[in-house]
Order: sequence, then structure tokens, then C-alpha cells
Amino acid sequence: MLQTLRNAWKTPDIRKKLLFVGFILLLYRLGTVIPVPFVNASAFDASFGDTVLAYMDTLSGGALSTATLFALGISPYITASIVIQLLTVAFPKLQAWSQEGEEGKKKLNNLTRYVTVALAIVTSIGYYMLLKNGGMIDVPTTYGKAGTRLGAVVIVAAYCAGAALVMWLAEKINENGLGNGISLILFANIVSGIPSFVIRLVDICMNAGLGRTLPYWGKHLAVAIVFAVLIVFAVLVMTVFSIFITGSERRIPVQYAKRVVGRKMYGGQSTNLPIKLNMSGVMPVIFASSIVTLPATIMTLCGVDGKVDAKAGFWSRFWDKTYTLFAADNWLYPLLLFVLIIAFGYFYTAISFNPVEVSNNLKKNGGMIPGIRQGRPTSDYIAKILGRITLIGSIFLGIIAVLPIVADSLIMQPVLSYALYGTKSYGDVFANMFTFGGTSLLIVIGVVLETIRELEAQLTMRNYKGFLG
Repeated sequence: MLQTLRNAWKTPDIRKKLLFVGFILLLYRLGTVIPVPFVNASAFDASFGDTVLAYMDTLSGGALSTATLFALGISPYITASIVIQLLTVAFPKLQAWSQEGEEGKKKLNNLTRYVTVALAIVTSIGYYMLLKNGGMIDVPTTYGKAGTRLGAVVIVAAYCAGAALVMWLAEKINENGLGNGISLILFANIVSGIPSFVIRLVDICMNAGLGRTLPYWGKHLAVAIVFAVLIVFAVLVMTVFSIFITGSERRIPVQYAKRVVGRKMYGGQSTNLPIKLNMSGVMPVIFASSIVTLPATIMTLCGVDGKVDAKAGFWSRFWDKTYTLFAADNWLYPLLLFVLIIAFGYFYTAISFNPVEVSNNLKKNGGMIPGIRQGRPTSDYIAKILGRITLIGSIFLGIIAVLPIVADSLIMQPVLSYALYGTKSYGDVFANMFTFGGTSLLIVIGVVLETIRELEAQLTMRNYKGFLG
């Protein structure tokens, strides 16, 4: 990988594209710290808990918790792109556009932009109401109700403009840079949280055992240091494991029959049909995480926090227990997340890979799988293998997503409680980080591998001399 980056940097036109991507990402990170008028969200992240807001804050690079210009981040554009992809499968008109080449691609892109703006407006209004209910809107009272309305319009317009600007930056990366704009912005947001994570680990070691006598202080410090080392080691192991699984594939052997055209003979060669183990990527994790955290998020917006007194009314205690049931530290959360990841893995694979179409293409080109007849037996055989591969890939995604959640409740918080001896609490901070840590890790690995592949393709295209060389 380092050699690929070195060779890419030595190529002038690729170096310009890399610098352009870096410049766009720098502009984006600057936008995440630009404040919005009339908003004071100094303690906004304290209300996130284990809701989807913590997940959205991770994808926005911390801009959501600080309520800055790019608070909505790339989420409206991602949602719009997913919706248009799903509608393309369902509606023949959109499917026809996708098959019209460059002209059809422009139509779909324009439709995606319109949907992004619509989602940004709805999300901005909801975000404004959330800030207002939390008492974080600071509009001068001298203007009365007119000032309140003006503040609402300014805030909603600022967040809509920020979402539209993020969409424009992502498209500029697609046009003039390397890689996918959405993925690279997500990558930049997630990577931006690494320094604060490292600082918290160092802070834990520095504050371990404060207030204790020397022998006990040494024990607490040792536990804190071992904890930090094990966290780094676990992240490295998960990274290596994710890279191995992401690059794994099942190769189905394909034999092409010989045929004579004029005086030449074609075919007769053996090749394979590769099926990636993780064909659906990180999309099942994103969908499943959004759905599982939705009940707790809605109840949080409605004022339920899971801290109702035992003497409260029936419905208050009912919603309190419901909130506790769907919280990330309860056993139901990782179980539902794991099941939904597998379900969405099958769903996303079904809409992105058609065994019947693959079988027909093999038949048209004179190819066949050894021992399997052409036509329906071939499609059934591919579908059977695809089902097994999807199950293994989905289980892999589920393990990566659920393991940090289980480790947080069973290992991380008890160890932190012992190491810090109650002098400082990091449980909530690390819970938010590790609840969606698996998803973030998969996104980072996927973006890095995809970008490296594109760099290698660009280098190969520029260094290939051709048959006249």
C-alpha cells in the first residue's frame, strides 16, 4: 500500500487529484467548526446517550454535537442515494434511466440532489426543534416573536445550506478527484475522532487511582495501562480480521466451450466467477443500527430518559422500562442488531446480485460451470452458493458490530470503574464510541481498500505501454 501511494505521488496528474481531495476535505473540516447564529449547544452531546444521534454525530465528525454549519453532515446525501438506488430497482422508469448511459446518470444525479435538499429541510426542522426543546436557542428577546421566527428561519436555512454544500463537495471529489466523495468524507469524519480517543486513553492512565495510597495507586495505574494497551491491540486485531474478510471471495470455476468463427477458434479457456464474501459492504450495519436505535431516539426526543421514580404513574414506568429495554447496555440491543444485520445482508445482496442474469450471460457467451447444466440449474447453483456466502459475510458484520457493545458492558466499564476509582467517569464517552465503533471501523477499512484499488488502477492505466510499445 505504501509503495502504491509513493508511486501515485510521483505521477503528476494523480498527485494533483490527491491534493484536490485533500483540499476539499480540509474545507469540509473547516465547515464543521463554523458556528451557526443563535445556537448555543455547549452541552448538547450529554443528551445523546445510546441513541441514533450518537451515531450521526460520529458520521458528522462531531459537528452534530456542537451544532455547527455542517451538523447534518453527509447523512441527507447518503440517505437520498440509498433511496434512489432502491427505487431504481422498484420503478421501471428509473431503471430505464440507469441503462441510458451518461444521460441517464445525470437524470438520476439530479433526482438525488432534489431528494437530498428535501431531506435536509425536514432534518433541519427536526434538529431545530430538538435544540429549541433543549433550551439551546439564544435569540435576543428584544425582537419578540418576530425575532424568534427570524432565528428559526436563519438556523434552518443555515443547516440546509450546509447539507447542500457538503453534497457539492462530495460531487466535486467524484468529478475531479479520486475515490467516492461520500465515502471519503465519512472517512475524514471518523478519522478525526482518533486523536480525542487517544487523548482519553492517556488521560485514563494519568488519572488512574487518584486519591489512593501508594501501593493501591500502583495497582490501579497498572490496570489502566494494561487496559489501554489491550484496547489498542483489540482495534488492530479487528482491523486485520476485517481486511482479511473484506478481501475474501468464493471463486466458482467456469469453462468456456470452443467455437470456430471463420478460420479462428475462440473459447476453450477456464476462468472463475468471483463472489465476494462481504458483497453488501457496510450497508446492512448502517440500516440495522438506524432501526435498532430508533425507539430509544424517539423516546429521548419525547423526554423519556429511563430515570423515572418507582412511585410514578403506570405509563411513565411503562415507557421507562421500554427505554431501558432498547438501551445499548441491555441484552436485547445487540441481539436485535445481530439479527437485523443478517436480514439486511440478504436483502441488499438480493437487490445487487441476480443469479438468473449471471446464468443467462454465461449461457450467451458459451460458458458453463463444470458438472452443472446451463440455464436454471446454473442459476440455482449460484443462488445456493450466494446464500451460504451471504450468511457468512453477514455473521462477520454482526460480530464486528456487536463485539464492541458486549465488551463495553462486560469488560470496559468494570475495568474503568476499578482503574479510576470513581474519581472520573469515562463510561458514557467510551460507550458512545464503542457502540458504533465496529461500523466506523468497517467504513474506514472499506474506504481505504477501495481508494488503494483505484490508485492501482490509475497507475496501471498510465504505465501500460500497449501492444505498440
